[in-house]
Amino acid sequence: MRQDEITEVVERAAKLVAERYVLSDVAERIATHLGDRLRDGRYVDAPDPAALAGLVTEDLQSVNGDLHLRLRHHATPLVEGDDPIEARLAPLVRTTMGGVARVERLAGNVGLLEIHPYLFPPQLAGDAVTAALRLLVGTDALLLDLRRNRGGSPDMVALVCGWFFAEPAHLHTMHDRSGNTRQFWSAAYVAGPRYDADQPVYVLTSAETFSGGEELAYDLQQLGRATVVGERTRGGAHPCDGFPAHPHLELTVPVARPVNPVTGTNWEGCGVTPDVEVAAGEARDLAYRKALETLLDSDPERPTADEARAALAALS
Repeated sequence: MRQDEITEVVERAAKLVAERYVLSDVAERIATHLGDRLRDGRYVDAPDPAALAGLVTEDLQSVNGDLHLRLRHHATPLVEGDDPIEARLAPLVRTTMGGVARVERLAGNVGLLEIHPYLFPPQLAGDAVTAALRLLVGTDALLLDLRRNRGGSPDMVALVCGWFFAEPAHLHTMHDRSGNTRQFWSAAYVAGPRYDADQPVYVLTSAETFSGGEELAYDLQQLGRATVVGERTRGGAHPCDGFPAHPHLELTVPVARPVNPVTGTNWEGCGVTPDVEVAAGEARDLAYRKALETLLDSDPERPTADEARAALAALS
């Protein structure tokens, strides 16, 4: 890359962070740090946009560790006027069935729903996720697998949560740096019967679960609706906007922070702590075993009891 290109990209990144980053005091520190690094010659040898993206991202995150604050490289040039985040998601929606990676009825009438790679916005994937939840509503317990989930839309989180609460539940309030707020509640209407309150829900997590996936786990856990099984998650709570900084570079800037009504905080920097901590690779079997045991304890004569006992024996 030419030096004038590098300077333009870094200066634009510093300016956007200073103007938009959700924590104004931290924003100034990050912007100043980028300027200092630019003047010190940190980026002078960056041979291409991908290398520059790595160096700038490292410096952006060095101040307070916000994993949503990144300079992202795109192999395909960004189209002027497009929202870079929406442009990136649209092809994925088409090729991942709206994020519905797996829908399955396990022996003992336990449902399994894996959402991967993202909780896409409802306007892009609401029909697909709704269809999956409608299929699973007749199961007696549910495993919600978010171990490979890398984030997504707070509105989709609200839609999914709507299936698990009889009445709208306050999930969080989003605060921006100007003091504006927006409350998020679980969906008041869902297109089918809801999951009954006595039907247990287990959320599976890993150290790679991030952002919107963490929010879904955190909301259901803190409101007492689900048991989280697996590993502590990555710790990214701040939603971000995307800004083109170069034909192949997009700056993602966190612009708000959620505050949970139960904890008064969120999972930024610390992740979601599982109720049952276990290696991600063991989380599904452990949660499945707990679901089967809970169902048999509550009703040993249920129609699927023999099936459940056989499944438990196979897990031993």
